[in-house]
Amino acid sequence: MSQQGEKPDAHEDDWWRALYDETAPDTAPSGAPDSLDARFDSVSDAVGVPEPGAVEGPEEGGHPATLVPLPDPRPPEAAPVPEPPRLPRTVAVGRAPWEAPDGPPRPRTFAVRPPPAPPGPPVAPRPPVPPERPTVGHIGDRPPTYDAEPAALPESGPDALDALVPDTVLDGARYGTYTLRAASVRGDSARFRGEPRRDALLTARFGAGDGALVLVAVAGGVRGAGKGPPAAADACRWIGAAVARSHARLSDDIRAGRRGDLKSGLHRLTDRTYGKLRARAAELGLEPSAYTTGLRCLLLSAAPECRTRVFFGIGPGGVLRLRDGAWQDLDPVMPATGGAADEQDGDGDRLTMDLQVTTSPSRHAASAPPPAEPFRFRASVARPGDTLLLCGNGLAEPMRGEPELAGELARRWSTGSPPGLPAYLADIQIRTKGYADDRTGAAVWEA
Repeated sequence: MSQQGEKPDAHEDDWWRALYDETAPDTAPSGAPDSLDARFDSVSDAVGVPEPGAVEGPEEGGHPATLVPLPDPRPPEAAPVPEPPRLPRTVAVGRAPWEAPDGPPRPRTFAVRPPPAPPGPPVAPRPPVPPERPTVGHIGDRPPTYDAEPAALPESGPDALDALVPDTVLDGARYGTYTLRAASVRGDSARFRGEPRRDALLTARFGAGDGALVLVAVAGGVRGAGKGPPAAADACRWIGAAVARSHARLSDDIRAGRRGDLKSGLHRLTDRTYGKLRARAAELGLEPSAYTTGLRCLLLSAAPECRTRVFFGIGPGGVLRLRDGAWQDLDPVMPATGGAADEQDGDGDRLTMDLQVTTSPSRHAASAPPPAEPFRFRASVARPGDTLLLCGNGLAEPMRGEPELAGELARRWSTGSPPGLPAYLADIQIRTKGYADDRTGAAVWEA
């Protein structure tokens, strides 16, 4: 009996017997698709399941048909998955993937591998050594009144820019058997008050090769001399021009050891320089004493075989020599009775100081009226290991008046090798209470 209550015409086991009848011939493989959808459609046709949304009427005989909904075995269609956004192209069209793109390179971060250790026993890492930086110290139990660094710049204007003087000048060179270091530094007092540096320093080479001549000129200005043009700069410039015009003869005289010719010739060149200073003072409406300066000069030959060092100058300042760890003051004592003083040291070096004494004619330029200050001249032969210091009055006074400063520089400069430029600048600036003027000095180390 079926679910509707009618009795089937045939026995229900006949269908099973027909399905599993062993005498029925075997069927060949069907060409129909064997999928879940195909099987569902086959079963729906067999049991008469209507399509979704269809309305069936009453069956034959007037009895309403009872429909049993069957679940749809097919999975619901999944919503379309949006494609992920494409990455921006980094390779231009028409360029191979391995070629670098155009435009500025982008920074890359990568690990740096340490180099492989050399074969052999492991070596302990060396501790880091902090680099030595020259520092400006002071001599004495307490520092000077002013700070060691500049505090104010000098006042200037649109028409005075050419007259500006830098706070510090530093220079150096190496020729033959000597090494030169030179520096000029504004004094602590001028740095604090915003006054310009009055000292002047000139280092110049004239000529080339072994015949070249090196000139170092140091001129000392006067503190608080006003805002007019400094006489020290004019003196260095004018003596430099005079030596440049006569450098060939001067270089020959130095290498040949002609002391008499050197003395008389340099005396005339110095007199001419001071004559120009007096003329400049007249142009400015000043007294000659108001526009003057101390001038100390050093001539050095570039020839390696020449060790003759020539010093000449006028006015305050100094020339010192460090030999065997001790300083020697090469400026002679002024004689009380006037005249000329001739001094001689153990090496036979002769120092002559003339007090307005007319010198013998020379093949150098004609004479000019002598200055009020005496002319100093010295030509000496340097020894290996010597250090010659030419300095303005701002450095000569503390070197002579403070033994601690002289001792400290002797200790620093007796190591056998000349200091570098930064170290030399720090040495020149060693501060001493009571000495606040400009400091200018040029030192020559003999190999």
